Order: sequence, then structure tokens, then C-alpha cells
Amino acid sequence: MKKIIGLVIAIFLFVGCKDNQSKSEQIITKNKPVKVTLKKENGKFQLYVNNKPFYIKGAGLEHGNIESLAKHKGNSFRTWRTENGKKSGKEILDEAYKNGLMVAMGIEVGRERHGFDYNDTIAVNNQLERIKKEVLALKDHPALLLWGIGNELNLRYTNPKVWNAVNDISKMIHKIDPNHLTTTSLAGISKNEVDLIKERCSDLDILSLQMYGDLPNLPKLVREFGWEGAYMVTEWGATGHWEVPKTSWGAPIEENSTLKAANYLKRYQKGIQADTLQCIGSYVFLWGNKQERTPTWYGIFLENGDETESVDVMHYIWNGTWPQNRTPQIKTFTLNGKTAYEDVIFKYGDEGTASVKIYDFENDAIKYSWEILPESTDLQDGGDYEERPKAISVEVINEDNGEYVFKTPKKGIYRLFVYASDGNGHAATANIPFKVE
Repeated sequence: MKKIIGLVIAIFLFVGCKDNQSKSEQIITKNKPVKVTLKKENGKFQLYVNNKPFYIKGAGLEHGNIESLAKHKGNSFRTWRTENGKKSGKEILDEAYKNGLMVAMGIEVGRERHGFDYNDTIAVNNQLERIKKEVLALKDHPALLLWGIGNELNLRYTNPKVWNAVNDISKMIHKIDPNHLTTTSLAGISKNEVDLIKERCSDLDILSLQMYGDLPNLPKLVREFGWEGAYMVTEWGATGHWEVPKTSWGAPIEENSTLKAANYLKRYQKGIQADTLQCIGSYVFLWGNKQERTPTWYGIFLENGDETESVDVMHYIWNGTWPQNRTPQIKTFTLNGKTAYEDVIFKYGDEGTASVKIYDFENDAIKYSWEILPESTDLQDGGDYEERPKAISVEVINEDNGEYVFKTPKKGIYRLFVYASDGNGHAATANIPFKVE
């Protein structure tokens, strides 16, 4: 009996060891980096991953829902830094790999507008060494697609030595990581920046450009300003707060979620899809949510996780078909009979009457919610962190099926937000700025 028990234990241990060994071998296989290359064939640039063509269908996603991006058939996402304060670079790459996505890994690079001095050789060298450690830690991950060196380093800068530093970073990366490409993201495009990149950043593989309302003109501008290499669009989406009409008191007027979605589709078709020779794909901004001028301006998800109609558009772009359940659309939205473009002004204690008309493709029951925020005063630059205004309480006189009647608050400038949810994880949203005198 003892011999039988001993034999059973031996077999169990052997099988266990073999099982552990197979798992170890799987991990080694998984940890093998992909080989990313860029080729120009018959005048067309093409990205390859392990010798297979790869067109980037991506989104900016630092804290967003990676699983939902995969569900909508995106194939990649970009970050702005290797450590975002919530997840490590490795954790992000692991989750991307689990969901079959590739990552354009951002690298934090000092900005002149934040006080970084590119004449300070010690600071520049220290930055290079810090970045080298970040690259070494992540370069062999199988979900890594490419390296994004800095973000909008040309925004409000004066010292062109930043491009020498970017070039040195790119050369360092290529030396220690022969499998992945490098890029840097510019705010907009100009002939001056293109010339500087060509002169001082020749080691970069790809140029990345970020545009919003003017995106349909990008293919023309790329050629006009003399960029002959491959490029991708690493931020695009809603009309920028610097591009829209304003109220008489200076509040930028945000487009409603339905108008935004229509513009997303038009801009993609004219500004990205139209260039079949040099453009190798794009990352829409933003697969998530953030406060920037308002809590709804740039994120294509609401704070509660609901998808806006712009997600429908991205699904259509990436799949050629619309989602099975569509997001509600806004037909009209007024406050005291006026739209956001008509200067809504009250006296303290007046009644405000808001009315929104919604169309839902599946005739889902719509749930409405309303919120009044003071106009944001924490106005930052280039996507830097902004504090969300706190909602205020008002006396609600009536709230029923898309109508909202309230007593106006004390003197100040505000926005009235409406959210119309279909109960299936989708919602339309709009806001109207108003002033109380």
C-alpha cells in the first residue's frame, strides 16, 4: 500500500511539474516582443506587425475601458506616459494583451511651457536616463506597438533644442529596442515645425499630428508643408473649445453629442481615410472621460460610463456597420426658447424652462437627468488637469419627460446640462451656457 501511495504522489508531482513547465513556456512565448516595421511600397506607407499589415484603428485611453475598445473592434490605444498614477505600464500592457490590443506607449517628456529648460544639459541628460529605464522595463512586452516621445512639445515653446533631445531619445530607443518604432505628437501642423523635425529629428520613424476642427484639411497641409514620410493622427475628435463660437460673456459653446458624432464621421472620412498613401491610422480622443472646459467636451463616454453617439461612429468606422443598439440623438434643446448660440440671460429668481427632444432608433424608454454647473474657472492648457466645477442646487419647479423648469440661482455664469439615457449604456448630452444678472 505504501508503495502504491508513493507511486501516486510521484505521478502527481511529475504531472504538476510538467504543468508548471508548460505554463512557464507559455509565459516565455507571450513575453516575446513583436517586430514592428514600416515600409513604403508603390508610393504607399504600410505598418507591419510580425510581417502582417496593421492599420491603426485606435483611441487615446489612459484611464478608460480597455475591454470596451476591444468589443468595438479597435485594435490599438495610445497612452501619454508609461505610469499614469493608477496602473503601471506593465499592467496596461498586460490588459491590452489580454484583450488583443496593441499599445502606442507614451513617454513623458519635459515641456518648456511647464518650465523645462532645454539649455540645461544636466536636466536633458537626466531625462534621457530616466526614459531609458522606462523603455528597458517595457520593450519586450508583446502588446507594445511603438513609442510616443512626448506630447505637443511644440505648444507654446521657443527653444528648438527640444527636437534635438527628442532625436537623442529616439536614437537611444532604437539602440536598445530594435523591434519598435518611434514618433512624437505635434499640436497641429506648420511648415516651421515640419522643417525643424526634418532637420533635427531625422531618427523618428513616424510623425504624429493632433487636430480637431481643421482635420479635413490635414492631407492637403501635410503635402503643402513638405512632409513626405508616414504620419498618423494621435488626437482628433470634437471641435476644440478654441474653435467654437462664444457667448457675449466669453463662454465657448459646446456642440451637443449628436452634432459631435456627425463631425467625427465627417472629419475621419475627409482627414484620415482620405489619405491612403501617407496616413497609417489614428487614435481618436478620448476613449474615456475628462474635465476640460466641461465634463463632456472631449470624452466620448460620460462620467457614469455611458457611451455617447461618437462611440457609435467609431464602431461604424472600424466595422462598417452600426452597433446593434444605437445611442439616442438630440433633435432640439432650448432654454427659455433659445439655443446655446442665442445668449440666454436671466435675472435672479427668474424661472428657466429647458426642453429637449430626443430620437431613439429602437424607441427605448428615455431617462432624463439635469445638472447645473458654474462656468469652469480652472482653465488649463494643452489638456492639463482641470478641476471639475461642483454642481449647484436650485429650486426645481417641474421635471417631466424632457422638460425642466427651475428657479435661477444667484448672479453668475453657469451651464445647464441634460443627459438622456436609453437604459442600455448609451446617452445623449448637451449643455447651454446661461448668465444670471
